[in-house]
Amino acid sequence: MPAPHPLRTLARRAHKVAEAVAALLLAVIFVGFLIQIVFRYAFNFPVGWTSDLSVAAWLWLVLWGAAFVLKDEDEIRIDMLTQAVGRRTRIGLGIVAAVAIVVLFAMSLPAAYDYVSFMKVESSSYLKIRFDWMYSIYIVFAVAVIARYVWKLAFLLRGREPASIDGPQDSPTP
Repeated sequence: MPAPHPLRTLARRAHKVAEAVAALLLAVIFVGFLIQIVFRYAFNFPVGWTSDLSVAAWLWLVLWGAAFVLKDEDEIRIDMLTQAVGRRTRIGLGIVAAVAIVVLFAMSLPAAYDYVSFMKVESSSYLKIRFDWMYSIYIVFAVAVIARYVWKLAFLLRGREPASIDGPQDSPTP
C-alpha cells in the first residue's frame, strides 16, 4: 500500500488537534457547570464566573467545531434536489453554492471584523473577558468557511462531485 500524501497526513493531524481543542472546550463547560452546582447547593454560595466561562467556552466550541471539526457529511442538509439530478447538475449546483458562500462570507468579513473590533468596549460581567476576544472566533470561523469553500470550488471546477471531496469515508466493515 502506498504511503499517504504528506498533505493528507498533515490534515489528519490538524483535525486531531482541532478535535482535542473542542474536547477541551467541552470539558471546560462541564467543569464550570459542576463547580456552579457544588458552590450553589453544597456551600449555598452561588458563583457567577462559571456562567461567563461556560458561555465563552460554548461560543468558541460551536464556532471552532463548525470551522475545523465538522466534516461535510456531519452537517445536516436538505439534499432532495441534488440527489434527484444527474452528476453534472450536482456539480453545477455545488459550484453555484460554493461561489455564493465564498462571496457572501467575504463580503461580510470587513463588517464582522469592524463589529468584533468595536466590541472591545464591552466585557463579560464576572471574568471581565473583553467581548472582542470572546467573539474573535467568529472571524476565524468565517475565514475557515471561505477557505473550505474555495477548496471545494477547486475540486468542483475539476469535475469532482461535492460528496467526494473529503475523500473516502470511514465506515465500519460489515
